[in-house]
Amino acid sequence: MALDGAFLYAVKSELQPLIGGRVEKIHQPSREEIIISFRTRQGSKKLYISANAGSARVHVTELNVDNPQTPPMFCMLLRKRLGCGKLIDIRQIGLERVLYLDFECVNELGDVITITIACEIMGRCSNIIIISDEGKVIDSIKRVDEEMSRERMVLPGMKYTMPPKDDRLNFLTAEPDEIVRKIREVNPSELSKAMIRAFEGISPVLAREWTFFAGRGSHLESDTVDGDQLDRLLFAIKRTREQLISGECCFTAVSDKDGQLKDFSFIRLSQFGTLMYTKEIGSACGLLDHFYSERDRSARTKQRANDLFKLLVNLTERTSRRIAVQREELCACADKEQHKLYGDLISANIYRIKKGDSSALLENFYDENCPSVEVRLDVRKTPSQNAQHYYSEYKKAVTAENILAVQIEKGEEELQYLDSVFDSLTRAASENDIIQLRLELREQGYIKYTGGKAKPPKALPPVEYRSSDGYTILVGRNNHQNDQLSLKFAEKSDIWLHTQSITGSHVLILTDGSTPPDSTIEEAAVIASVNSRGCNSTLVPVDYCLAKFVKKPAGAKPGKVIFTNYKTAFVRPDKDIEQKLRVQQ
Repeated sequence: MALDGAFLYAVKSELQPLIGGRVEKIHQPSREEIIISFRTRQGSKKLYISANAGSARVHVTELNVDNPQTPPMFCMLLRKRLGCGKLIDIRQIGLERVLYLDFECVNELGDVITITIACEIMGRCSNIIIISDEGKVIDSIKRVDEEMSRERMVLPGMKYTMPPKDDRLNFLTAEPDEIVRKIREVNPSELSKAMIRAFEGISPVLAREWTFFAGRGSHLESDTVDGDQLDRLLFAIKRTREQLISGECCFTAVSDKDGQLKDFSFIRLSQFGTLMYTKEIGSACGLLDHFYSERDRSARTKQRANDLFKLLVNLTERTSRRIAVQREELCACADKEQHKLYGDLISANIYRIKKGDSSALLENFYDENCPSVEVRLDVRKTPSQNAQHYYSEYKKAVTAENILAVQIEKGEEELQYLDSVFDSLTRAASENDIIQLRLELREQGYIKYTGGKAKPPKALPPVEYRSSDGYTILVGRNNHQNDQLSLKFAEKSDIWLHTQSITGSHVLILTDGSTPPDSTIEEAAVIASVNSRGCNSTLVPVDYCLAKFVKKPAGAKPGKVIFTNYKTAFVRPDKDIEQKLRVQQ
């Protein structure tokens, strides 16, 4: 876990300006995260606290996060207890992964009391706990009963106890002799693992960096390290201690060659060599904000849209099964001409057939060689009735073939529509986007109307980009917005773009009657490829034409259009270019 006790020590130092600030607002964007807004001498600041197992942290944030329309109960409790309270202290015991925020508040009787928020940053055991001035748990964002943990329960009314603590050294205060003795006492033979067991508050990436420096990149064992290697190890620990205490840290984010963030630390990292990219960020809070913001936004959106994902998957599977059955029935209709032939042969040879015959060997006069054909008969029917039976089967097959062809075409269009909604849902960046998609599915009859009285929020405008040549590029957020953008908002001279045979958003270049250069069209094609199902492909074809050549078929579902007089550009989806050209809204 990269957010170790040492990194939390650096975060605590950066949070000191919040002391003396008044609580202004409290929000709970999701089940396991809290945002407390403070009014300080330096202006308004937002403190973000997360107890999510994969991204637990506490830091000042600059991000604007969508909040639910109805605040959860834990949020209401925090507002009641901390409303207008003043932050008077921020504590950390040693290098434990717990920050204690002490607030001076006024209770219902008007007495001044101290309420403490314990921010426990411990992986899957992370929690946010409200503690009274008597040291008892008022409530927690995650309640822990005896079935979940026998060692430490966290329930309202119980005495608050710290998380279990091992006998480890604090490298900020430990002497060199203690450090050497402790490293050689622990069981793991690998030096980096031994240091994790020996010191409190250090992450694997920090232990590996110390080992990398001590061994000059070579593997070291805890029971064999000595001499120059041991001196280099103690020097690395001492240097890290000085950086952390003085506040002269080098906050570093590590990403792979695809740009995916992998790790971070408060010191400069050399252990990855050329396998990873490192980026230095000015502060601990800024690093945490940068590292987790995109991942958390995606996870939060998926959590709120989970029911829609399940609905779309079920609808897609059901529609696919229906189309498969209809295709099998359509294949069975391929024998319709055989039924007509048997009816004709029976009618032409009706004088040769008697009631009760089970079959008849008849000449096929449609073939110039007149081969004999064995025709099966129903012994209960007359020859005329057998002929009418085959004619009836022929008419049924013809009718079924016509109906099935239409039904299969409609089913394929429905699959394309569901795929477009699913694609829009995967790229939904806010709760508003999810609400608009939910309304669209309700209008199409996929979701029942529950009769809620609350008015839906106003739809967000299309996503806006600015090309390097100064042209405005707009991208639809969902199918309804795609239709409005392409068919109502667009001028005839604007340029319309869409990925070829790939689900994606409609893209529009606003030209004002001018002819944009090829560079703008290429950038718009890149934007279209990123905002499509082909965003992870190596090469994506993008069709583009004048907006006047885009039409909507009668009765088509939202987002479905046809276009002519188009050209095709092949581009490589580049998310860096897309982010660079995006206009912040």
